[in-house]
Amino acid sequence: MSTPVRLLVLSDVHYAGASEQARRGHEARVIRNPLLRLAAHWYRKYVWLADPYSHNPLLDRIVAAEPCPDLVLANGDFNLDTQFVGVSDEASMESARECLNKLRAAYGNRLLLTIGDHELGKMSLFGGSGGLRLKSWNRTVGELGIRPFWHHTAGPWNLVGVTSTLIALPLFEPEILPAEKPAWERLRASHLEEIECCFDLIPSGHPIVLCCHDPSALPFLYSLPSVRNRLADLRATVLGHLHSSTVFDASRLLAGMPSIRFMGNTVRRLSTALQQARHWKEFRPVLCPSPSGIELHKDGGYLTTMLTTDLASAPQFQRHRLIR
Repeated sequence: MSTPVRLLVLSDVHYAGASEQARRGHEARVIRNPLLRLAAHWYRKYVWLADPYSHNPLLDRIVAAEPCPDLVLANGDFNLDTQFVGVSDEASMESARECLNKLRAAYGNRLLLTIGDHELGKMSLFGGSGGLRLKSWNRTVGELGIRPFWHHTAGPWNLVGVTSTLIALPLFEPEILPAEKPAWERLRASHLEEIECCFDLIPSGHPIVLCCHDPSALPFLYSLPSVRNRLADLRATVLGHLHSSTVFDASRLLAGMPSIRFMGNTVRRLSTALQQARHWKEFRPVLCPSPSGIELHKDGGYLTTMLTTDLASAPQFQRHRLIR
């Protein structure tokens, strides 16, 4: 590699096409308890996102600001998932397709895509509705054309993309339809085998950048000897999912907390992931914020970095803030 490679990273676009735009108030409709519905309203308004349907223009701003990167990593969650079952829902599929069409038109074969949890389906935070759907997997891979696993080289640099939901599937087990569980387990076993084979084949000393949507997958990756033995060559792990460095920093502070099993499935899944989060630091994690950030800080944006000929050093990621 004679010249540095400029890498653009974006994550959690949560694009909302016309059909999802028509579902305003989708979360409140699945919360039966009126007090919980009120709590969810205030949480969304002041902490998370007051209007999740209004951020489509932020994608256009990123594309306009970054027309010519050498490589682009889009790290999952391309739809709003207003039915909580991923792209098996037609409206969510429409959103994801529209988002990906924009990215492909702008970046062509420079674009590297990973699968986020909202492509596959995920129970709502407060209402307990939805979950993983095998149809969403099939449409994500077959119709949207997002590869579950990939290995891209840029000179001596190795970029590896994985599917975090498959890796961390044990955390999502209560969200899987019983009839679909064997198929999901087969997909996971095959995926882990691909990852191990890839890490075994990358020459020792060649730097690796791992691309993984949800940090909940990292402890499961740590359990794989082929991955654990190559952590010295891992220069960075690009993460999404958490939307904000505030959430990321809080997650690291809560690493090792006990699993909470009496407050519903989402709290169980999140607390179990945090219980195992002590392994995150060994992956040299770098969080890419969502374009919108969160309401509390309005700290959205995207990242860029240069993959240079200095193979011993970690890439220095620059955060570009988007004001909304």
